[in-house]
Amino acid sequence: MSLAYVILGLLQQQEMTGYDLKTSCFDQCIAHLWPADQAQIYRTLDKLVEQGWITCKIEIGCDRPNRKVYSVTEPGKAEFARWLATHQPLPTIREPLLLQLHFADQLSNETIIHVLEQQMAARSKKLAECETIDLPSLGNESANREQVMQRLVLELVLRREQTYIDWLKIAISVISHQKPSVSQIIVN
Repeated sequence: MSLAYVILGLLQQQEMTGYDLKTSCFDQCIAHLWPADQAQIYRTLDKLVEQGWITCKIEIGCDRPNRKVYSVTEPGKAEFARWLATHQPLPTIREPLLLQLHFADQLSNETIIHVLEQQMAARSKKLAECETIDLPSLGNESANREQVMQRLVLELVLRREQTYIDWLKIAISVISHQKPSVSQIIVN
């Protein structure tokens, strides 16, 4: 259901098509927080219309295809405000890497380290991408309220990725000094 609230929040900023939501918002602004594919976005838009939280008007195009433009209704604004003020439970985190590591005693140290290094490369790439997001730093007097909120979120994302990378470095170091298991399976 969180995708619905992301869409409500984005549509409160301005009316948009599903395509605009995907390309201008999900791909450009919030992919580091909440990725979504085109099909998920359109399914959620349909549900939001059914719930009466958004409306859809069709703009007739002369030299281009017709466009469905979505906007938030008053009940949608009220629901979004309610959601914003509601405590969210801790999410269930499913980390495939941690499951792999949990059972990895049967692999060679080299194989485990290789998997961890691949994860470190992916996390480092995400960290670098997030570092390119242009928001005023915390404490910058010229930042508006929206920028401050977005920067606070970005700070947590940056710290989380850096912490994960630091943990991966520790894990690689520890595993590189482990003795092989008797039941080790050789995987190439």
